[in-house]
Amino acid sequence: MVFRNWFNWTPLALVAGASFVWAEGLPPVSVDVTTPPARFLSAYNLFRDVARQIPNEGLHAYTINTPLFSDYAEKHRFFYLPPGAQVTYTSEGALELPVGSVLVKTFSFPRDRRDPAQGAQVVETRILMHRPEGWVGYPYVWNADLSEARLAVAGARLDLSWIHDDGMAREIRYNVPNMNQCKQCHENGDVMGPIGFKAQQLNRGHGEVDNQLGAWAQMGLLAGLPDGAEEVPRFPVWNAPETGSLDARARAYLDANCAHCHNPGGEAASTGLDLRWAQHEPVAYGVNKQPTAAGPASRGYIHAIQPGAPDRSFLLNRLRATDPVIMMPRTGRTLPHAEGIALIEAWIAGMDPELKSRDLTGRGG
Repeated sequence: MVFRNWFNWTPLALVAGASFVWAEGLPPVSVDVTTPPARFLSAYNLFRDVARQIPNEGLHAYTINTPLFSDYAEKHRFFYLPPGAQVTYTSEGALELPVGSVLVKTFSFPRDRRDPAQGAQVVETRILMHRPEGWVGYPYVWNADLSEARLAVAGARLDLSWIHDDGMAREIRYNVPNMNQCKQCHENGDVMGPIGFKAQQLNRGHGEVDNQLGAWAQMGLLAGLPDGAEEVPRFPVWNAPETGSLDARARAYLDANCAHCHNPGGEAASTGLDLRWAQHEPVAYGVNKQPTAAGPASRGYIHAIQPGAPDRSFLLNRLRATDPVIMMPRTGRTLPHAEGIALIEAWIAGMDPELKSRDLTGRGG
């Protein structure tokens, strides 16, 4: 990537305008973070078209490089800023969003993953609202005709089915998290906040925009973006070998799927397993690391990652598991992610059995 990419972009509104017409009479997005959450999502005027996830004026779509796996759900992501406000760039952690901001994520399941023309079941929209007292997550569940989504403080369990990539039907008991479960992933050291809204995830194109960070800077939505694109960290796309090495894609996958708990301030800090991308010491991210808090969930294996031996690595075995006591991550999925497991399996199998402390990604300290 080179510097000029920052300026080779098309405004998001113009890109979106190629595929939809503004609905008459719908006012722009409006969110008052000083009042209790709305009972119905329509109060915020987020979408022009729910089925196609076309945002209303004031809501900005974005994409990330390597997402969290959620039972093969497709996710549509957006952010909202109060009028005149800006996101502040930082290379570490989530970009800083001011009070009044909202992150929006809609979960849907294609009816047939082999044929997008059959459409998708839109299931829920989660909003993460930056209130004066801090970030708070609210799940909203859509009704059948997508005319409304209701706040689900206690979460919900939904029976879903679709035709999978192999032509076979999949059925799951889908879990919409309750508000406390939102904290399990989004809370770090008693402080709740965004997870995926960070530079290395956002440093990429979106639709016809070459680089969404550069586009936001041009639109006045983002402050502090470095002048050179090479100065901004970037995750590879976990399933796109052309974007990074096997080592780098595996580490990005573990960061996106596990590091929100497995970090020094996270819910799983007591395990000593640190799966953040920023962790460069192999034993800290599991290589030849013995379990400290896994108990029987380690299934008798002595290392989280045993180089060259994926079937003797309890980290991989917990990714494969569906038993709620054993599986990882513990929330957000009921199915094993076959493609992600294959990535981690190949990564471990390719490790040098004599590996002691070398950083596999080659990113240095």
